[in-house]
Amino acid sequence: MLIDDLLKKIDFKDSNRGYYTFETFVLNLLKVHQDKNNKPFLSQPRRIGFDAYAPEGIENISGGTQIEIKINIERLPPRMLMEQVLRILQRNPEIEPFENILFITSTPISPRFREMFEKRMLDQNIHFKVVLWGSEEINKIVSKNKKEANDIANNLFSLRIESAVVQVSKDWEKERTEKIEILKLLYKKGQFSFFLGAGVSSSAGMPDWNTLLNSLFVTYLTNEFDNETKILDTDINQIVERLNEMDEPSALMAARYLRKGLDNSVSESEIFNKTITENLYKLRDVSKKIDSDLILSITEMCMPLRTGAKIKSVITYNFDDLIERQLEKQSIRHHSIYTDNEFIDPDELPIYHVHGFLPEDVKAYESLDKSTLVFSEEGYHLMYSDSYHWSNLVQLSNLRDNNCLMVGLSMTDPNLRRLLDISSRNSDKTRHFAFMKRLTIDSFTSKEGKKVIDNIDGAKKFLDRHHNLNEEIMRELGVSIIWYTGYDEIPKLLTEIIK
Repeated sequence: MLIDDLLKKIDFKDSNRGYYTFETFVLNLLKVHQDKNNKPFLSQPRRIGFDAYAPEGIENISGGTQIEIKINIERLPPRMLMEQVLRILQRNPEIEPFENILFITSTPISPRFREMFEKRMLDQNIHFKVVLWGSEEINKIVSKNKKEANDIANNLFSLRIESAVVQVSKDWEKERTEKIEILKLLYKKGQFSFFLGAGVSSSAGMPDWNTLLNSLFVTYLTNEFDNETKILDTDINQIVERLNEMDEPSALMAARYLRKGLDNSVSESEIFNKTITENLYKLRDVSKKIDSDLILSITEMCMPLRTGAKIKSVITYNFDDLIERQLEKQSIRHHSIYTDNEFIDPDELPIYHVHGFLPEDVKAYESLDKSTLVFSEEGYHLMYSDSYHWSNLVQLSNLRDNNCLMVGLSMTDPNLRRLLDISSRNSDKTRHFAFMKRLTIDSFTSKEGKKVIDNIDGAKKFLDRHHNLNEEIMRELGVSIIWYTGYDEIPKLLTEIIK
């Protein structure tokens, strides 16, 4: 089997899954080859650094060799390749000793590119040798390991899962520190966007989705029973909870039901939006600061510096205006965008409300009725099915052009995952970052102070694999996870980025 045969089976246009499939094949092939030659080979695709390390060299390359895999090396100028290498070395001062860096690419390398590359290397003051391998060099390794290469090619999916979940426990807090250092560099460049979810508003006491739905059920059912037997809010809450337990309707289905119940007049959209707005702000937990530490840290990152604004835009999936309030308080020029015909001043920070906008002070904004409120299935289907819907275009543009940091998002929204999938095509590295909560062994094995899992060692092993698999899934979408265990950690980490 030749590498060309494998490449024909890999759809490189279908996001960066193609890259990771090629990476899996190459890493497993090189490991088999090194084992046959009694030479060590360390594969390390999850580490922030190079993809693999051959301490005693590989083939005719002698000495410690770091290995980096690319889909098509000729798409990057030699200068950018070397900048990437130097950044890796800067971030990892304790990296293994090496004399060579081997770049492996899936395509043939043209003589012109080799000449350009060698010339660039002569201009660099570096202590190591750089070697390029294209499909021709990989085919030589394949020809020496034909049976094993076929076995690897036929089991790529299981090998990818294995590499994701079966690996030694790593210091995730150290990795997080390294990722924050990367974010510092990206933030300074200015091509940076925020993607904000419900967790941001929850930090300021805004209700979660289920609480809002339950409240709307109360509003609807109370109206329905006005002329019948008196039913209290507590009674209706119990009914709603029992219905949810028995039927388990999805949130979007429940929202659709509510919309049908509340939309009972000619001006149905206006009444529906007014009802949601009233419940949204009425339910805020006033014991929490409206200018939470998380919102303050996000706003601080939006503050223009002497060298200009570092945050290009804010994409929020929240209905509320809490971010705008804090930006106003800090005198940061901004513009809330919730329709497709808004004009943006270059000096203003755009705040895109891609799921609709329900500010508490409706008089401060115009054309709110034209905002597409993604509350029920109808709104979600409208946005999901229309590839040219302005909100989809805004999200996709930011995902393609900027480095994005996702805060307060569960990362389960199918439309966001679809857009991430599209934006990550033809890319071989993660460009975006998402804060995600990591399960601790104590919270996983105990409930309300009582132990619910006896095998603690087994639970630890499961959690390690669970977190590794989550990282692999997000990596396919071009997203690197930044773990945290407590919500209060996120503001501190954001503050670190702008230090």
